[in-house]
Amino acid sequence: MAAPDRKARSAQDTLALEAGEPASGRARPAASRRVPVLLPLPLEGAYDYRLPPDVAAEPGSFVEVPLGGRTALGVVWDPPENPDPIAESRLRDVLAAKPAPPMTPSLRRFVEWVSAYTLAPPGAVLRMAMSSPSALDEPQATGGWRAVHPPPEGVRLTAERTRALAALGEQVMTGSDLAREAGVLPGVLRGMANSGLIAPALLPRAAAFPRPDPEADSPLLSEAQAEAARFLRDSVARRRFEVTLLQGVTGSGKTEVYLDAIAETLRAGRQALVLLPEIALSTQWLSRFERRFGAPPALWHSELSSRTRRVTWRAVAEGEAPVLVGARSALFLPFPDLGLIVVDEEHETAFKQEDGVTYHARDMAVVRARLSEAACVLVSATPSLESVTNAEAGRYARVQLPTRHGGAALPEIRAVDLRATPPERGRFLSPPLTAAIHETLERGEQAMLFLNRRGYAPLTLCRACGHRMQCPNCTAWLVEHRAQRRLACHHCGHVEPVRPECVECGAEHSLVPIGPGVERIQEEVADLFPEARKLVMASDTIPGPAAAAEAARRIEEREVDLIIGTQIVAKGWHFPHLTLVGVVDADLGLAGGDLRAGERTMQLLHQVAGRAGRAEAPGRVLLQTFSPDHPVMAALLRDDFEGFLAAESEQRRPGHWPPFGRLAALIVSSEEARAAERAARDLGLAAPSGDGLQVLGPAPAPLSLLRGRHRHRLLLKAERGMPVQAILRDWLNKVEVPGNVRVQVDVDPVSFL
Repeated sequence: MAAPDRKARSAQDTLALEAGEPASGRARPAASRRVPVLLPLPLEGAYDYRLPPDVAAEPGSFVEVPLGGRTALGVVWDPPENPDPIAESRLRDVLAAKPAPPMTPSLRRFVEWVSAYTLAPPGAVLRMAMSSPSALDEPQATGGWRAVHPPPEGVRLTAERTRALAALGEQVMTGSDLAREAGVLPGVLRGMANSGLIAPALLPRAAAFPRPDPEADSPLLSEAQAEAARFLRDSVARRRFEVTLLQGVTGSGKTEVYLDAIAETLRAGRQALVLLPEIALSTQWLSRFERRFGAPPALWHSELSSRTRRVTWRAVAEGEAPVLVGARSALFLPFPDLGLIVVDEEHETAFKQEDGVTYHARDMAVVRARLSEAACVLVSATPSLESVTNAEAGRYARVQLPTRHGGAALPEIRAVDLRATPPERGRFLSPPLTAAIHETLERGEQAMLFLNRRGYAPLTLCRACGHRMQCPNCTAWLVEHRAQRRLACHHCGHVEPVRPECVECGAEHSLVPIGPGVERIQEEVADLFPEARKLVMASDTIPGPAAAAEAARRIEEREVDLIIGTQIVAKGWHFPHLTLVGVVDADLGLAGGDLRAGERTMQLLHQVAGRAGRAEAPGRVLLQTFSPDHPVMAALLRDDFEGFLAAESEQRRPGHWPPFGRLAALIVSSEEARAAERAARDLGLAAPSGDGLQVLGPAPAPLSLLRGRHRHRLLLKAERGMPVQAILRDWLNKVEVPGNVRVQVDVDPVSFL
């Protein structure tokens, strides 16, 4: 079965309630034993198999089938409308059906939809929905003991046996639990079993996750919060597809509002999914959830053990995980009755998957909700232009929280013009920022320095010959990590030691760091504020949930005076004693030709600024910049996010740039530079043309070498409403790409590297 060739639509159109229909069709007559089986492999469609009479399977059933000289797991798929069956004699038998809940029709339609939209093989998308193959087997039951009723006649009841029977009662218990509860030795239980007083039995399977209680601890909401929560509850109660953009300033209590929608979902007996951009670091969010509902949610992210993934996947499929919080891959879990999807920080680029099947989890969440007849809530203080445009067009509902909860005021934001007040030579913190930190620490309050750059320095240069330390596998400079005494590439992971001499000219002690990373700011802060207790928060120092929880505890309990962080400090943290945020380099991210550079910088700095002054004490934000008149800086200083988006819209609309037009990228790569160049040239010569269409490139990618592969890019630009997927499919079919060349399709790209 080939990938469905339905009318292509943009993700924004999907969000406009126009999700496509699946390519499944009429069911075969019941007498037919031929079934299509889709395998989780990068294949273009399902394979036909014969279903033996002794194997019961239906569309959605997980089955084991032969494939070449091995066996494989797959899913019985919906028969195509126009089958092209192979000869009956060539069919191989389905070996067995797995004892797992079948994949729901809505999830099968979702797999097809994602495949058609991204141009990824349906089997590659299915693989994401079968992320824990061991969960397809029946969970092993635990053995225990039950009392025999009536007890055998003539069996002597000692005091120990009487205690054991009393402890056992009518339940089933393991031998170790029973012996401990009754205070007897295991030999007593063996004797009771031999006498027929107790018999082996299977323990009832306990629920994998405790059920959150929607009435456990309902918070006192402000009038604005209560009105927003009521709107979302009504959306959930209607049990139909609706999208709501929940927009509120940082600290306005957006989380409490959508937790109320989750409570309504629980009352309705349906499941809720919450997507977070950094689930492994969301310690405070998880604590807030448990306080609200009296139980933790199920989790889904890359750091889970294989056993936890197996248990969680099965619990979701059986409806025993009422609420799951996860990263973008959680979208493909087998929810049987999904009633609500929440995408928190919906503007975050972390929701875009760049490797393998390229998709944007925010957009696909709306599709999943559409196919599940579920409510969808997109949450942000700084929503994407795509979502705002949909709301303004009436395709989404929009709920706003314009003020902070509890009477806290928004922080005062000021620019520090580095042209007028530069830092001292060799330093990166200006006198106004240094003075503000002094004042904050003297008042016993906490301060934060933000620089979205890991390591010590982004570039190492030889002052003798000018050589720059570069990654051998990527078009990228090596970043010095002084604490580990190594140079590292943040794209491919290449690592090499810091050398005493230049590898190019051999000059000793000639290598110097250029520019700051958070480690270098930490060094400067240690010199300026030696008594301050400091904490660096970056992905190097906060690698997972345990480290994040410990960092949050230390800050909340005021064991830290000064936080130095990268972008992970911008997302969702609530530190009531933090009153000053200093942005070391507010211009970082504005350079280059990225379409969304201004929007992303505005969102990031607005979110970082929102960490300050979230309680009674007022907050201040200082932005160090060489361009205080830049539109992003001017909008931040005016606290005018809406005005910034309006100006951004006016810039993009005439040229049909997203969200007022469509983009799709072809990334051509090979380990051989000439092969990549030739394939990109051939694709360029075959590029489509016509009214409303434009192809830019081919051109070497900004990262022209990445992980050892030479890269070229082509960008298709089309007016909104054009069938981009069909155009791409036709374009790719015109060019024979060599086996040593890979062409990746990225519909709606967010990165142009």
